[in-house]
Amino acid sequence: MSFLTRTYPFKQSEHLLRDSIVYGVIIWAIFWLLQPFGFSMYSGNKCLVAALFGLVTSCCYALYGWTVSKRLHQFVKPWRIWHQGCHVLGLIFFIAICNFLLFSLLFHYPITIGIFLLFLYWTIIIGVIVTVLTIGVEYNQSLRDRMEALLSNTTEEQEDISITIHDTSVRGNDLTIPINNLLYIEAQKNNVSVCYLKDNKPTNLEVHTTLTAVIEELKAYENIFQCHRSFVVNVNNITSAKGNSNGYQLTLGACTNSIPVSRSFVPRLKSFIA
Repeated sequence: MSFLTRTYPFKQSEHLLRDSIVYGVIIWAIFWLLQPFGFSMYSGNKCLVAALFGLVTSCCYALYGWTVSKRLHQFVKPWRIWHQGCHVLGLIFFIAICNFLLFSLLFHYPITIGIFLLFLYWTIIIGVIVTVLTIGVEYNQSLRDRMEALLSNTTEEQEDISITIHDTSVRGNDLTIPINNLLYIEAQKNNVSVCYLKDNKPTNLEVHTTLTAVIEELKAYENIFQCHRSFVVNVNNITSAKGNSNGYQLTLGACTNSIPVSRSFVPRLKSFIA
């Protein structure tokens, strides 16, 4: 119950017409390419009939969005997960009614409760699959948007901030650089290798210290993130992240090296982005 009462995390799409066309094309593709539910037995123009079901779905989505969805989002605030669930079920029911009427007209089936419930059953299955795929796309887009906004804001806030990595050797020289120029730091035996931008080009410099000491020195900066037992990265400079729950590979700025994110640090990375 607590999950259902949470605020729905994705904003309402502002591209209603585009979305309705996309859903219509998806339904057309399902019927024409996969030919489920006995549709393969139809002897007529399957592409045209599939397009009719897609057109009805597209029109239903647009009509439902322009009437029900917009009014609900105006008067129901905050919009919660259970609101979204009921909203999707209502849309699926509306699409099922309209497509059932088209189905009865094309194939001369009687309009009965039993046949409609069977049609509704299959419509819900298709609707749930499409909804899950859509939420997956929205989730990834939401993470990208949050990541871009987070990094943009953090970079602007730290534009004039410099950090110092202290060299613990007797004649060592401390390294002071703008924090936004730092790419990553790698542990190497008794030293660390600091990769940073110098004249807009990645440069590596070894400093006699430990990664643990560096993390302690830079703990005040939230964008300095330990992603592996041997690596610390500046998340402001992450340009791509590839992988899954078992681990990621990060690309930072113009650096050609891929930085690993070990499995144990993946949850922290996801929570940081989200």
